[in-house]
Amino acid sequence: MSAPAASAETRTGRPSRPPTKPHGQWKVDGTEPLNGNEEWKQQDGGLNVRQRIEQIYAKGGFDSIEATDLHGRFRWWGLYTQRRPGIDGGKTATLEPHELEDKYFMLRVRIDGGVLSTDQLRVIGGISTEFARDTADLTDRQNIQLHWIRVEDVPEIWNRLEAAGLSTTEACGDVPRVILGSPVAGIAADEIIDPTPAIREIAERYIGDESFANLPRKYKTAITGHPSQDVVHEINDFALVGVVHPEFGPGYDLWVGGGLSTNPRLAERLGVFVPPERTAEVWVGVTSIFRDYGYRRLRNKARLKYLLADWGPEKFRAVLEEEYLSAPLPDGPAAHKPTSPGDHVGVHRQKDGRFYLGVTPVVGRVSGSTLVQLADLLEARGSYRLRTTPHQKLVLLDIAEEHVAELRAELDRLGLSSAPSLFRRGTIACTGIEFCKLAIVDTKTTAAAAITELETRLKDLADSGELPQQLSLNINGCPNSCARIQTADIGLKGQLLPDGNGGQTPGFQVHLGGGLAAVDRAEPGLGRTVRGLKVTADGLVDYVERLIRQYTAAKHDDETFAQWAHRAEEGALK
Repeated sequence: MSAPAASAETRTGRPSRPPTKPHGQWKVDGTEPLNGNEEWKQQDGGLNVRQRIEQIYAKGGFDSIEATDLHGRFRWWGLYTQRRPGIDGGKTATLEPHELEDKYFMLRVRIDGGVLSTDQLRVIGGISTEFARDTADLTDRQNIQLHWIRVEDVPEIWNRLEAAGLSTTEACGDVPRVILGSPVAGIAADEIIDPTPAIREIAERYIGDESFANLPRKYKTAITGHPSQDVVHEINDFALVGVVHPEFGPGYDLWVGGGLSTNPRLAERLGVFVPPERTAEVWVGVTSIFRDYGYRRLRNKARLKYLLADWGPEKFRAVLEEEYLSAPLPDGPAAHKPTSPGDHVGVHRQKDGRFYLGVTPVVGRVSGSTLVQLADLLEARGSYRLRTTPHQKLVLLDIAEEHVAELRAELDRLGLSSAPSLFRRGTIACTGIEFCKLAIVDTKTTAAAAITELETRLKDLADSGELPQQLSLNINGCPNSCARIQTADIGLKGQLLPDGNGGQTPGFQVHLGGGLAAVDRAEPGLGRTVRGLKVTADGLVDYVERLIRQYTAAKHDDETFAQWAHRAEEGALK
């Protein structure tokens, strides 16, 4: 009788490694659900909850909503429960969702490409004033979010939105979220290619399609044809950036696998050229890779960036071309460095001779009343179109030259500045603890107060021209980075800090010197963190003032803030 084969432990003297757990990739491991989220998504898809909202929950009220629908499928229709007032940030991580949430919803209006008419703006404003306590926030993904929504009112809100050509379909959930698009698509004189047809085709054909209504996690798309690269493409799952191919003419450079949150990763170029007529096909191909090969076992590893990190761009391109496309894509050029700021703030001439105005509310916060007044102002000046932006701003289109000056003055009175201060222009903030169940600290009010104070304290530097031309100050209420803290000049991540008396106080971890491709930055990069560098909310203005004065005193010639922040000694950053 032969001796048994030696075990791995006998041969090596070490215990054998346990078998690798499956990632839950449908094309590799099969479609058997490996966690609770995957189970309920297969049992009943998120899109199916609409009928129950209309027929059952809107009639029975909040207490009639089944738990999995409430905390899962409702997101497929743009609905999240909002935070109950009075719960401090220290309880965010310790309470269950039903203990944190109020019986009201945040409702996200999906605005693909940021494209709005004044009629649509007036409808959103009317819904806000009638059903949402006059709330309205412009997000950094070109949506508009309303708060204090009752489930009883949702069917009527949907009716009004859809009658105006708007929706909340797949505004949240494990689905293709809103498609970011250049706010000056089809308008700007220096545009490389108009992405409007591509955005419209993808949205009309595939948003709400069951084929892509069960992805491993959220899936973010961005498409621009403008040389400012104005859609933060480096932090999206799928992005197209306008380029001119030396042989094939205008088209797109393809980027995949970007995302921030607690484990940030910038997207990578696949090195291909996407002709305009193949944009939808390529989007379907990349989205299908995510659906079929994306990791579904662990929710915190389920974004496309983790698959790209394991595969690399070469393998990703090979799988895309060999398994999902009708033909390979040609190699393509990279986009040039941006030639103008991507927020489009200010007054700019359109290619038809009229003007567009980029205006800045304070950290994206407006109101339903403001939106209605804005629609009235624009129509009185012969304009019927506008755009939201990925920077919590608005771009107002088709303004005749003779109306520009008076319109700017009227917009200032409405709280929408086309010539904002450095800090008003460059500061964005997430929803924060006011409404968000994940937040730890306040953001919107903190940011607005900081802007006002910094404008006063640093007026001497502004008057002498010593302030930088652009500076981003991004304030986030938790580690999830909805306000893109790792890609800001100054990024602040909300957390609770010791107050020196045995308790805790709201504060922030500081990230410095991050940024995406811009006029003064050829390559994107994540911000720097310094061990122990944290600031309380009460000390925020003091810290930013001190930091800016340090920069202006120590910078070399035309050195940007980000460049200085990465080379400065740690002591100069504290």
